[in-house]
Amino acid sequence: MRILVTVKFTPDLQSQRSFTDGSVTRTADDGSMNELDENAVEAALQLVEAAGEGEVYALTVGGPDAVAAVRKALQLGAHHAIHVTDEEVAGADVFGTAKVLAAAIRKVHDETPLDLVITGMAALDGLTSMLPTALAADLGWAQLTLASELTVADGTATIVRHMPDAHETVSAALPALVSVTDEANKPRYPNFKLIMAARKAPVAQWSLADIGVDGASVGAIAARTTVVEAAPRPPREDRRVVTDTGEGGKVLADFLIERGLA
Repeated sequence: MRILVTVKFTPDLQSQRSFTDGSVTRTADDGSMNELDENAVEAALQLVEAAGEGEVYALTVGGPDAVAAVRKALQLGAHHAIHVTDEEVAGADVFGTAKVLAAAIRKVHDETPLDLVITGMAALDGLTSMLPTALAADLGWAQLTLASELTVADGTATIVRHMPDAHETVSAALPALVSVTDEANKPRYPNFKLIMAARKAPVAQWSLADIGVDGASVGAIAARTTVVEAAPRPPREDRRVVTDTGEGGKVLADFLIERGLA
């Protein structure tokens, strides 16, 4: 079984964010692989382990710092890593990103047929959850989204999707694209051996030319959305700091009652 997982390098959500030319400023020491993509890597590894054979490819798109995302996937157990990096990708929206990913996936698929592409349910820096659908549409593959459970048997992928008032079971013939939620599994911790191996493991670097994508069709120039204006978050005012000497709970309760919040 051959599975490709898309992973994204996302900024630390707890750090102070800033913008440069309408895009979030990103640095190598201020980010990591998108947390929800760990569930996608785990799902792929479990399927390969259950099958007793196969390989997991990790694919990312982004600037030089984005290589950290696929190296994290290698630490978790992925077998191959691919980094699509090109200056013309900068500023790509979800549709441009999907186009680049789809082209890279086709390149892999043409060389070594894939059974599945697995993604996380969303990227924590944008939370649109649009990429899986856009990617499946570009590939022309069936999509099984928001999977809380995933199994593969007899050339068919089956998911269980947990809804607020029901559970849905949906199946599709392979190859297919699946997005998994954080309910799908509990990602494993990297072991020391894989951490050390991932440092020296080769990462294939592809440009847009390598995957046959015209730079004018992706990146900021082709984005369907534009950041018109960005400003620093205003400082919080009227804050009250209470030193808890045993009455902290009462002070908090009184504060909420006074403002009709309790």
